[in-house]
Amino acid sequence: MAEALAKKEKDLPDGRSFDSNHFQIYNDDMVKKSNNDNPQDDVEITNEEMEINEPELEELEEKQGTFNNTLRDKLKACEAEKRDLIEEMSRTKADFLNARRRLEEERKRDREKITIEHIESLIPLCDSFSLAMNNKEVWEKADENWRRGIEGINGQLNNILAQHQVTTIRPLGEIFDPRQHEALSTAPTEDKDQHDRIIAVVQNGYVLKRSDGTSELIRPARVVIGVHEQN
Repeated sequence: MAEALAKKEKDLPDGRSFDSNHFQIYNDDMVKKSNNDNPQDDVEITNEEMEINEPELEELEEKQGTFNNTLRDKLKACEAEKRDLIEEMSRTKADFLNARRRLEEERKRDREKITIEHIESLIPLCDSFSLAMNNKEVWEKADENWRRGIEGINGQLNNILAQHQVTTIRPLGEIFDPRQHEALSTAPTEDKDQHDRIIAVVQNGYVLKRSDGTSELIRPARVVIGVHEQN
């Protein structure tokens, strides 16, 4: 049967004979050719290829150092600029607050100055009312309805003074104080307790209370001082 199979392998349909030895040689050649055409992807990397050239490494380090220094310098410059801007902003804010405070103080002084001028224009009218009402004997003889009308007007005038924080100084019987009183004359007194005291008020004084709590004398009270003469 082996002989028949060998004969069958050698006989081809077209009458040609098949040589198995020749096929084996041809098959080996094709395998070798296939191996040559498709080499394996395994590539051997040598140590020389893995090593970086030392001059190139130094150049990279130098570039990196230069970059870091440049970045550090820029950061310092930004921080210095930030400090300058903060200081400038603080100075500007302080200047603004100081200017606003000065402006408010000037406005207060202007309002108080206008108030003082207004009160000074009313003082002669106040003196007239006080002079008319101080003479009790004459005042009581006047018509009652007329007196009530005058007293009502005088009350309105005093309310205007009070609304402007103006206080009337009526120092009768007080110790003479040159800071608030103006002595027009002196009068002898037998009562030693009245010595250097105000025994008569010719004109009342007026003082303005400022918004900051201080006081300003608009006009001192004009008075007569008692003098006790020892025998």
